[in-house]
Amino acid sequence: MQIEVKVPVLPESVTEATLLSWNKQPGAAVQRDEILIEVETDKVVLEVVAEADGVLSEVRQQDGATVGSGEVIAILDTDIKASDGSDEQPAAPEAESRQPTSAPSSTDDSLSPAVRRLVTEHGLDPADISASGKGGRLTKGDVLAHLDRSANSGASEQSVPAASSGAAPTGASARLEERVPMTRIRQRIAERLVSAQQTAAILTTFNEVDMQPVMDLRARYRDAFEKEHGVRLGFMSFFIKAAVEALKRFPLVNASIDGSDIVYHAYYDIGVAVSSPRGLVVPILRDADQLSFAAIEQRIGEFGQRAQDNKINLEELQGGTFSISNGGIFGSMLSTPILNPPQSAILGMHNIVERPVALHGDVVIRPVMYLALSYDHRIIDGREAVTFLVTIKQLLEDPARLLLQV
Repeated sequence: MQIEVKVPVLPESVTEATLLSWNKQPGAAVQRDEILIEVETDKVVLEVVAEADGVLSEVRQQDGATVGSGEVIAILDTDIKASDGSDEQPAAPEAESRQPTSAPSSTDDSLSPAVRRLVTEHGLDPADISASGKGGRLTKGDVLAHLDRSANSGASEQSVPAASSGAAPTGASARLEERVPMTRIRQRIAERLVSAQQTAAILTTFNEVDMQPVMDLRARYRDAFEKEHGVRLGFMSFFIKAAVEALKRFPLVNASIDGSDIVYHAYYDIGVAVSSPRGLVVPILRDADQLSFAAIEQRIGEFGQRAQDNKINLEELQGGTFSISNGGIFGSMLSTPILNPPQSAILGMHNIVERPVALHGDVVIRPVMYLALSYDHRIIDGREAVTFLVTIKQLLEDPARLLLQV
């Protein structure tokens, strides 16, 4: 039976997607639930898996193709059996393999689809490539090895000093460029950032927070917390708890603009920016006001791991009333975060550095973090933004306030 391999149903707001890289080539055996290819949208990466055991008999859309929801991209045949699951064609009879063979041309039918594609893409002549396959056939590994040798040879030639050849290096050899298309996710990030800059009146206010009280509290209860909850006590849970309490006191910071209306949100869905191999994503921590410190740390840990594995679901990226970005993990001292529309504010965390500060008339060394709050000045006044950030500062410098809500 032949089964159509289709693009998964795309979210309502997504009209098209891009095929990344086939994990199997035509003629290869596949098993049920094995990932055949990943499909990248402008928000998430979706997996296309085999519905049954069989052979991938046909690939209709190649790597990098633009496809739509439900489009057929390959055919899976459950009635035939692959010879060896590799890209190469069946071996020639033994008698033929003893005969001298000439290198195949790029149009030779003996080339497997994978080999033919590589040869065509790189403009290679198969006659120039040493073949190691059965019957003198060219394998995919032969082509890749040839490309590696060519690249290394080119790099060696460029590294030779100009004096050895008696001529200065030409512009082409000395100034290399590579053009790589943006991924859909990166395109979407770019569009949203530019849109935020063009549509919102973004201002940023700054403050600093003495992190010693939070660090002392973590040091005191770190082991007991991890033993009880099975997760480490980090800084992010303190910042989320402080942000939620401040949002309760300043509802406009938790609001958004819809046309000529201001929409007040009576819930607190906090976006937490995490990095992934394909760019920054902001999964949403729903109803953060109802979560414990342990639950917050567990979910943030899960977000981080799944972002690295490209397993964040689209639903987890939608919505949100306020965002927090932690540039401190990369060593950032100070930055101005950009809004995540339609949200009206975002808090930027930075690295913790020991600095001399005045405390009760004395100069002491304290671990200090600079905080930044970017906000939409169309609905949030400067006084409100500054007071909101001061509230977060006060809550963090006296963590008992988070429990007493004072």
